[in-house]
Amino acid sequence: MTTPRVFIIRHGETEWSLNGRHTGTSDIPLTANGEKRVRATGKALVGPDRLIVPSNLAHIYVSPRKRAQRTLELLGLACHEEMPWAPHGEMAEGNVACAEGARAKIEVTAQISEWDYGEYEGITSQEIRKRREESGEGSWDIWRDGCPGGESPEQITARLDDLIKSLRERYHADAIGKPKGTVKKPYDVLIVAHGHILRAFAGRWIGKNIADNPSLLLDAGGVGTLSYEHHSLDEPAILLGGAFMSDVVDHAVEDATKEKHSS
Repeated sequence: MTTPRVFIIRHGETEWSLNGRHTGTSDIPLTANGEKRVRATGKALVGPDRLIVPSNLAHIYVSPRKRAQRTLELLGLACHEEMPWAPHGEMAEGNVACAEGARAKIEVTAQISEWDYGEYEGITSQEIRKRREESGEGSWDIWRDGCPGGESPEQITARLDDLIKSLRERYHADAIGKPKGTVKKPYDVLIVAHGHILRAFAGRWIGKNIADNPSLLLDAGGVGTLSYEHHSLDEPAILLGGAFMSDVVDHAVEDATKEKHSS
């Protein structure tokens, strides 16, 4: 039976993600190491026999921030003529999406932009707590308190709920539970965005109040999978891990063997 998925990918490493500075509206580029690791992720996880099958993607949502857009470029899931922005750098080698004829439309949307940190933009959680202690404001938890001059948990919840509702109606409702091979249109969705907003997205995906933070973590350049239980749209779930396809294991063994002999 068909069970659609949503792949969530956090943008690659930046200087601010390295030192824990809250990066909302600021456009901070990926580091050289961040770019390298995203390219490696694309080679490992994107392909006809990999976790993310380009031809199964119905839609790609991307944050307006350049660091998220650059991450998509490096994953090999965007063609020059399909991107709604001018390339932010050299594209990934061997563009998988073009080679495999993926039909996913790329949409830049503020619905998946990072939490607006307001007065806390560019500073660390430790600095925020120190400021609040000095001013007598008390403890701080972004999931409960939001950010002064920025967004509240209620605002984050509202925009994510709208996106989730639309996504399910547009891409999942007609495919879920159908016998495999009978669904003629692609149905998986890819989202490339940021740490806090994707953690909140995962929480709202399963109907959790983000004020009761599920303590989900997503490293820079990390990939997560959301799906459903029992092939039911009414039972959204977080996929903690899936079995590797034999082809994926074979490729991994071949790559490791080649690398060993060439070193």
